[in-house]
Amino acid sequence: MSSILGMIPSVLMIVSPILITAAGGMICERSGVVNIALEGLMVIGAFTAASVHVLLEATVPGSIWIGLLAGAILGTVFSAIHAFAAISLNADQTVSGTGINLLANGVTIFAAQILFSMDRSAPFQNGMMPGIFGIYPTALIALVVILVTWFLLYRLPFGLRLRACGENPGAAASVGINVKGLRYIAVLASGFLAGLAGGCLVFTQTIQFTSNTINGAGYIALAAVSFGRWRPLGITASSLLFGAAVAFSIYVVNIPFLKNLLPSEFFSLLPYVITLLALVVFSGKNYAPLASGKPYEKAGS
Repeated sequence: MSSILGMIPSVLMIVSPILITAAGGMICERSGVVNIALEGLMVIGAFTAASVHVLLEATVPGSIWIGLLAGAILGTVFSAIHAFAAISLNADQTVSGTGINLLANGVTIFAAQILFSMDRSAPFQNGMMPGIFGIYPTALIALVVILVTWFLLYRLPFGLRLRACGENPGAAASVGINVKGLRYIAVLASGFLAGLAGGCLVFTQTIQFTSNTINGAGYIALAAVSFGRWRPLGITASSLLFGAAVAFSIYVVNIPFLKNLLPSEFFSLLPYVITLLALVVFSGKNYAPLASGKPYEKAGS
């Protein structure tokens, strides 16, 4: 029991970036745009946050928070590329998102070579410190993000209009809703949150940015959106499930029975196996917004 309780701070640490990113992905898909680029946007956010912190931590107080903001802003900037391609040019959204993922890997390695003369950031001296009960502030950030997301989507006219764009953009446009404008806002919001999540991950789970820092967290967040049926409560539960699986794969080395029963590589695969199973189970369910992934052309254009 003590071992399980001891895992809670680690579970919340791992869940927080996934949940923040999933919230952004949900907003994006609710507007009708699929954002496969969440992984790459997290990479951009993690590199930016780590680099800013490394360069400022010796002279500027609060450099971690400045780094988080910088990561979120750069995530927003790169998401604008996806928004322009998918919304203005009506490009295939999967291809556009995949391109952002590839671009993110190349850009961060190139920038690291320029700034630090190696393919990663320099290690930072101090990461984010855990608070009460060993829980990191990123858990509070994730909680605020999901609550604000729920409020925006289900308690404000803005959320109703956004969801209408993802269900029937033609009908939404017919009552004066700017479909493309709302979709731009949604994609940029997803980039902001993914960049923020990348910074949260790098400051709590490692001491520097490398090409393996994100390690599929963006794809897990994308799966959490689908598994959570595009609803705030659902993505919270699915993020907790996936995060617990990741934490368990790390902590299993401290459980002699399981450690000796199966090779450690099996448990390392566990989070991704659960993700794949979730996608298979829900692949035939029609919970997604009806217009998700479909370009919108204004009538008469």
